Amino acid sequence: MRVLAGDIGGTKTRLAVFEMDQGRLRTVCEKSYPSRNHPSLDGLLEDFLSDETRACDQACFGIAGPVKGSRVAVTNLPWVIDGSALADRFGFQRVELINDLQANAWGIAALSAEDFWVLNPGQAEVGGNASIIAAGTGLGQAGLFWDGRRHLPFATEGGHCDFSPQNDLDIALLRYLRDKYGHVSWERVVSGAGLVDMHDFLRIHKGIAMPDWLERQMAAGDAAAAISAAALSNDDELCGEALDMFVRLYGAEAGNHALKIMSTGGVFVGGGIAPKILARMKTPLFMQAFLDKGRMRPLLE
Repeated sequence: MRVLAGDIGGTKTRLAVFEMDQGRLRTVCEKSYPSRNHPSLDGLLEDFLSDETRACDQACFGIAGPVKGSRVAVTNLPWVIDGSALADRFGFQRVELINDLQANAWGIAALSAEDFWVLNPGQAEVGGNASIIAAGTGLGQAGLFWDGRRHLPFATEGGHCDFSPQNDLDIALLRYLRDKYGHVSWERVVSGAGLVDMHDFLRIHKGIAMPDWLERQMAAGDAAAAISAAALSNDDELCGEALDMFVRLYGAEAGNHALKIMSTGGVFVGGGIAPKILARMKTPLFMQAFLDKGRMRPLLE
């Protein structure tokens, strides 16, 4: 069986053809596209499938947004994707649209031990729900329901729940973001754009001018990546403070999500940002905030 798989996010879209080989998936080919350079998914598929060797009967797309039937409006991209229309246009026998974090959750079972870094060993249990949280362009969250035999992934839009400040500095950040956006969700904080806003807030809050070299780097490409790089290399103290604040709040919301789903079966942190800032994720900041839930601390430990 050959399947066309797509991972569709606000920054990039990855398309790949997979074959089943003795019960395992084998990648036949893969290509990545900058999402914002294209007006719709149709054009990307037109390009990808122009090579006849990539023909597939079935397709499944993990999409950053709430899935309603066979139609999705992508949250951080001006795309509307219709599964039925894609099937008709490209001749697929079957097209499935699922939330991108739900897709991540399905993929966890296909990973091996070397694909993970353990932030907290916890106590392994036979069963129990699990959760996944992933910051990137946005903040995705999903759950894995334990039915007594296996984990069944399900989508959530938890990243759009109200941001909850943890201290006086966070309250000041909330006010700053509220003035800018109105409603302030966790995604406004724990995401690439959130890190940039956090950095801007701290500079204004502390009255510190941005260095010219950093301003040039942020303007030249990925502003969040420039802030992270300056923080990790200790080139700018305020970038370090912004990244520490980001990691702390990431941990706090991961703990919130774990409590809501009762994730005794594990908490998985994914997304594009965490692997790039692993050195900071491994410091106590993330886990301290994750565990700081009052009487529920022993459960989270």
